[in-house]
Formats: sequence, C-alpha cells, structure tokens
Amino acid sequence: MEVVAEASASSLFFYPYRLFLQVIDFFFEDPSLVAFAVGLKSIMTWSNPTFHHLVLWFLLGAVIFSQACIADHHHNVTRHEEEIRKATLYVDASSTRPIPKNFFGIFFEEINHAGTGGLWAELVSDRGFEAGGHHEPSMISPWGMIGDETVISVTTEMSSCFKTNPIALRMDIHCSPTTCPPGGVGVYNPGYWGMNVEEGKTYKIVLYIRSSGPLDAVVSFVTSDGTDMLAFSHITIMTIFLYLGGRVTNCRAEAEKVKNWTRLEVRLQATGSNPNCRLQFTTRQTGTIWLDQVSAMPTDTYKGHGFRIDLMEMLLNLKPRFLRFPGGCYVEGNWLSNGFRWKETVGPWEERPGHLGDVWNYWSDDGLGYLEYLQLAEDLGAEPVWVINSGEGHVDQVDTALIGPFVQEMLDSIEFARGSPNSTWGSLRAKLGHPKPFNLKYIAIGNENCGFRTYRGNYLKFYKALKKSYPDIKAISNCDGSKQPLDHPADLYDYHNYTSAEGMLDNTRLFEKASRSNPKAPKAFVSEYAVTDPKEKVGNGTFGGALAEAAFLLSLERNRHALDVVEMVSYAPLFVNENDRKWSPDAIVFNSHQAYGISSYWVQTFFKESSGALLLKSHLKTQTRTRSKTPHVHASAISWLDHQEKKNCITIKVVNYQNTTIELNMSFKGVDLKSIHLTKQTILTTDDCQDENTFENPTKVVPQTSSIKAKVEGKEIKVELKPRSFTAFDLLNKAHNQKIFQGPKDKLRG
Repeated sequence: MEVVAEASASSLFFYPYRLFLQVIDFFFEDPSLVAFAVGLKSIMTWSNPTFHHLVLWFLLGAVIFSQACIADHHHNVTRHEEEIRKATLYVDASSTRPIPKNFFGIFFEEINHAGTGGLWAELVSDRGFEAGGHHEPSMISPWGMIGDETVISVTTEMSSCFKTNPIALRMDIHCSPTTCPPGGVGVYNPGYWGMNVEEGKTYKIVLYIRSSGPLDAVVSFVTSDGTDMLAFSHITIMTIFLYLGGRVTNCRAEAEKVKNWTRLEVRLQATGSNPNCRLQFTTRQTGTIWLDQVSAMPTDTYKGHGFRIDLMEMLLNLKPRFLRFPGGCYVEGNWLSNGFRWKETVGPWEERPGHLGDVWNYWSDDGLGYLEYLQLAEDLGAEPVWVINSGEGHVDQVDTALIGPFVQEMLDSIEFARGSPNSTWGSLRAKLGHPKPFNLKYIAIGNENCGFRTYRGNYLKFYKALKKSYPDIKAISNCDGSKQPLDHPADLYDYHNYTSAEGMLDNTRLFEKASRSNPKAPKAFVSEYAVTDPKEKVGNGTFGGALAEAAFLLSLERNRHALDVVEMVSYAPLFVNENDRKWSPDAIVFNSHQAYGISSYWVQTFFKESSGALLLKSHLKTQTRTRSKTPHVHASAISWLDHQEKKNCITIKVVNYQNTTIELNMSFKGVDLKSIHLTKQTILTTDDCQDENTFENPTKVVPQTSSIKAKVEGKEIKVELKPRSFTAFDLLNKAHNQKIFQGPKDKLRG
C-alpha cells in the first residue's frame, strides 16, 4: 500500500512538476535570474516529486522571484529595458517606396505671442492705440506717460485719419521749454517685454502726427528706466522747413500743414546695445500733439519681408515642406467676431484694424497678415496650408443656411493667393508687391470644429464650392477618419495627437490599424502632435517627451502601411515668447533677443531630408523578446539625394528608448557595402529624461555629430546605440547607383 501511495503521489504531481520546470526555464531568459534558476533546477532534478517537495519548490521559487523583483526595483530599470541588448536592422535597398514630398512641415499658430512680438519684427506693441477699443477715453497700455499730470495730460480720441483705426493719442503739454523737465515730457512704448536694440543697427521709425502749432520733439530708444539713450533723432517743424536728425531734408512742411495729419519717417542708428529698451516721443513745446500708427522696425529683417532673422533661421533649419497657418484656435476665436478675418489683414499696415485674439487673450495689430503668411511660406520653400474660418467660433456658430458669405470669403482668399494679376483679388496682391501667384494647394476647412452642430453642413458648402472652382486644391476635414470612414468627402482629415510619453509610444502603432482597403480614402494630416502630459513632468519640454515623439515620427516614416494612410505631419505649437506662455511645451522659446530650441525641436531636424525621399524596406529584429506591448526600439532607413553635392545618401535613424546600451547590426541587401562610405553619426541624448534646455543652458540637449564608430563585417555594419538616445547614421553611396534614388516618382520595387 505504501508503494502504491507513492506511485499515486508521483502521478498526481507529475504535471505540476513539469510545469514548474518550464517556469524555471523561463527564468533563464533573464540574466539577473540565471544563478537562481540553475540552483533551483538542480534541487528539483535531484529530488523526487513528492507533495512536500513540491510545496518546498514553490515556496523557494516565490522567494527567488520576489528577490529578483526587488533587485529590479532597486536598479530602477523596467524588465523590458533589460531584455534587449542586441538587435539587427535588415535593410533592403532594392525595395523602396516614396515618402510623400510634403511629409514633414511646420504649424504656425498665433499663440504665446508667436508672431505678434515674435517672428514679426515690429517692436511697438499696440502701435495704433486700438487695443483699448473704440471708446473715448480708452486704455492705452502698454503705452506709458513721461512726466506727471502737472506738465502733461494724455488721453485718446476718435480723431485718426484712418477710418478703420479711428483711435488716436492726444497729448496736452502744459509746460514750456523753460518749465518742462530737462528730458521733456511725452509717451513711451516698451514693446513686447522690452525692445532689443543693437549697436550699429538701423531702425525705421514711422509715425503719424498732428500738432496745434510748431513742433520740437525727440524720438529715441532709451533703456527701460529711461536713463540711457541709445539712439535719437530730433523732429523740428518750424515755419518753413522740416528738419530730421538736425539736417534740412528735401521735404518742406509749414507749421500750418502739420495741423493736419502728416506721416513722418526717421531712421535711428543705435550707438549701444540693450535688450530691454523702449521707444520714446518727448517734447518741451507747449501745445497739443496727436500721435497715431507708430511703428519701429529693424531694417535687417529676413529678405526685407519683416521677419525676425534669428527665428527665421531656426525655421529654415527644419527645411519644412509645408506651413499650416494661422491656427489653431486663433482662426475661430472664442467669439466668432474675434476670429481671423483675412481681408482685414491685407493692405497698408496703417489701415489694418487689428483684432483681439480672445482665445489666447492678446491684441494683434495684424502686421503679420494673410499676405505675410503666404510670403513666409514662400521664403521657407514650403507649401501654404491655409486654415479658413468655417463659420464657427467656440461659443457661436453660423447656421448652414447663412454660411454663403463665409464661403465667398474662402473663394476670394484663394483668388488673392493664386489669381491672375488681372483678377479682382489677384490685382490687389500684385498692387501690394507680389504679382506672381502663390502655390496654394491645401485648404483646411475649420479647426477642431467637427463636434459642432453646424460643422458638417457648413463643411459640405465649403467643399462643393472649393471643388467647383479649384478642383486641384486638397480639402482637409476636421473629423477624425483613423478609426472609421468619414461620412463626407475629403482629401485629408486632421488628426491631433496630444498625450503622455507612454501614450505617444503606444501611438507608434496607431495607423497600422487604419483601413487601407480604399486607395481613394482621405489620408491623415497629423497637424498637431506633442507630449504634453502629465503637466507637472512635461515642464517646458523634456528630453524624455521628445524621445517618445521621435519614436512616433519614425513609426510614420518607416511603416509602409502608415504611408498608405498618413500624408503630412507637424509639431505644435511652434513658438513661445517666454513672457507669455499660454501653452507648454513649444518647439522654439524666445525673448526680445534670444532663442533656443527644446529637445522636440532638435528631434525634428532629424527628419529634414525625409520629405520626398525613398523609404528603404527594413525590418528590426531583437535577439531577446520584450514583454512590453509597446516596442522601445524604433528604426527607419531612407535614401535621399544631396542636391548640393549631387550624391546619393542613406540615413538610418534609430530610437533607443530603454536605459541600456544596444549593439546594433545593420545588415544590407541590394547595395554593395564596398561602395558605402560611413559619413557621420548624429546623436541626441542626455543623462536624465527630465533634462530640458533653458536660456541659462540652451544647449543642454542638442544633437552631437561625430564620425561613425563602427565595425564592417561582410554585409553588416556594427554600431552601438547609447541608452535613451536618438541616433542618425549617414552613409554615402559612392557608387552613385541611381536605382537607389530616383525621386518621388520611384515605384515600390522588390
């Protein structure tokens, strides 16, 4: 009976025994558990599978497993990060697919003073005194008064010579040359948190003035406290001559003439530098002076088009293929009356009424208007993507039965952009200095308006009118078509991706699930993406968030299925003035005189050759499996033509999101490695995922370029990927094999 009982026990516990051996085998996959697994398996192999032994084995295994988990926690490294130590990227250069020619671009929204007080180089804030509304009197902030109320009174009147801008500033000067303060009295404008004045540079000052009598005044740049003058010019209007800067000009103006509105223009050349200056108008002459439309612009803007050079250079560095503008919520307004109305932003700057952007709550003089946005796109070599108002504000919307005038606004805007110089609106464009039509091929109908009750009805009105008059222009819908087909026609649909770093990594497989059964179905325009959550960890743009964004971008670039679905992608927002941060993070941070890119900006520089390039078929294989549902190593391979050098290039981009070094083997097919020259590697990495750039340390996280440290063995190139890094390997194909790159028309081969 005893022998029988033992045999029964053996049979009873045979399968659990085998199962536990398999569990131990699984431990061998983890280097940190190998020693425990060897000892445990030895004990089990030596022992008989009795009930008491089985209980002992399970207890011992539980202890071992818990100790391993504690060790993992102390190392602060997740299990999937420890598993991938080696990987192989198989690249087939004979099998290619074109990446859309406008794949990577930029989205400019008037938010955070991105344009007003930013890219648009105008130094004067509220130059027409209109921000306080059409009232008498009205607020004139940020303008300030020089002198106390015993010597000067300042107010506003609706007495301007411009019908669209009726407000003007009135100064009543109560003192005389002998009783006024030594520096005179008047008004000053601090600009947008200080005007940057640089020694040796020249600034064009324009102002409209009216005086009750002869005028003796000074226009100057001074430091913010008014103590140090960096540039000045006298304006003296006597009985006969007009003097500018102490010399008689060829413009004669009697004092009687200046009793009416007169345009004056002076040039100020700075004798010193200070990033926190203000513009002053002062006088010691008794009487009344009216001012309106006061402008101060540096004369060295980009191509003379009014754009701040340092910020333009940062945009040019991205090589964007499209420019989406001007918003965003800026297009709609909280109230529709405060939305962007393009016709009020073209023409002479003095006649533009300006408007309150009530979503982001600041005034814009609309110096950066519709024409300037089109010019910006042209200067960047990018195609404009014009976001129109679809008759919807956040609070109020236009019923579809009444949307006709808004549809006509869209058609007029297209004629302005690309119509003949002989057309109604094309002639205005030509009159304003741009006779050549702009290359407008994209219209986004609204912004994030899909959920509004009027949107679908309004959209169809816009769509039908657009396709009737301009069938070549692509229409972009606000409705998401990634999960189910749209219920209305469109060429593209807008997709916004704001999430956490983990969410961004999850989204690397987002468009793999999208249907590709209908080749004529609208493609996705990922017009806004960024890691924005959680707010307390995102800061002003961390490296960890940017690295997740890099993985997301690679998923769009490398995945042939995604390329069936996604046509364009851009980060958002683009700019932030550090003094008015309405949103965080933002790709480029600036103040009056400085600018830097956050980690997300530098990630985008890795993709500036991708648009129009050829995607090379590739497959990434890791030698150990990951238990994470989301892959943390991402790679792509493209072939592109260096137009300057006339040479074929191959770029391999890899994100290593885990905290361990990876040995990467790049295995090539369809290209002779003897003809490949290892040009350079560019790495974006840092020690801490929470690292971010600041004005104090603007280059804490920037790409570092060096020669490629690699071993070439047969058809493989062996390199190392640093922990938590984004790396681009640039290779030069010395064979000039035109089969590798034939341009955007190249068909899928292989």
